[in-house]
Amino acid sequence: MVSKQKRITLFIIAGTIILLLNFIKLPYYLNMPGDAYELPPIIEVEGGDDSEGKFMMTTVGVSRGKVNVLTYLWAKVAPYHDLIPAEQMRSRGETDQEYFYRQLHMMDMSQNVAVAVAYEKANKKVNYQYNGVFVMSVIEGMDARDKLEVGDRIFEVEGKPILNSEEFIEYVGSLTQGDQIQLSIEREGTVLNKVVKISPFPTDPSKFGVGISLVTDREIEVEPKIKINTDTVGGPSAGLMFTLEIYNQLLEGDLTKGYKIAGTGTINYEGVVGPIGGIKHKVVAADKAGADYFLAPNEMNAIDSNFNEAVKTAAELDTEMEIIPIDTLEDAIEFLETLDEK
Repeated sequence: MVSKQKRITLFIIAGTIILLLNFIKLPYYLNMPGDAYELPPIIEVEGGDDSEGKFMMTTVGVSRGKVNVLTYLWAKVAPYHDLIPAEQMRSRGETDQEYFYRQLHMMDMSQNVAVAVAYEKANKKVNYQYNGVFVMSVIEGMDARDKLEVGDRIFEVEGKPILNSEEFIEYVGSLTQGDQIQLSIEREGTVLNKVVKISPFPTDPSKFGVGISLVTDREIEVEPKIKINTDTVGGPSAGLMFTLEIYNQLLEGDLTKGYKIAGTGTINYEGVVGPIGGIKHKVVAADKAGADYFLAPNEMNAIDSNFNEAVKTAAELDTEMEIIPIDTLEDAIEFLETLDEK
């Protein structure tokens, strides 16, 4: 029989081991089913029509940082919990903070595209204003790494206004290795001037540049007014569903026909729907939320398309939710128009 003192000792040892396992980080991030959010409370078009059903955006649950040993072991047995190598989740040298900022900014850009596409489809007023470029990532090992940060807005190059990413890329392309470029940037409300050297890329020294990825800072003004509140949800994958919700509120009538319609997919200014990551996690989230239909990027019938993976996941779940292949906004609208009222 184990003595009381030995039991206490074993308990302390076990607790210490568990505590240590909790603090040991492994080079993986965890992806898991997220949530399905009904969009009417998130998107409000001034004077917009109500709907009987609901459009829903779906998300992937992502660990805020690298997993510990206990989470790693749990992910090995939990269904639809995937361990993603750190190098696949982050750009080279990118911090967790920079990654999550980039995801939030991609959501903002996705919203702008969705607003523009939906309003133009509904023949409503849309005006654009270009304010420079946002820095989305900075390559480790280049001169810009210590001078620019994710989220910086570059609005002047050599004292001249820069309106969009195309202008910036064209200007940098005219420079040679060793040249310096003066950038006027805005960072958290403060204007700064930075001089950055044109440097070779660490992964390909035969090529050179500033060493940033960037996107155009494009503001959109529309009538009627619109409010979108996504809090801390990041990434561009809600583009299709945002567009459908906005368009539906601008329309007389109701595209949902009383159904719960979930889905995912990026969207561009031409209305083309693009693939996203974590489709199986989003199908699980939509099924749990009781969705009737799930709109999935079809990728022009590609064998490894989001649509095919979504169909596979739906079969595994034995769900009654129907998976619908979508290549364009028009595809989605045409499908919705074929639905009978619920």
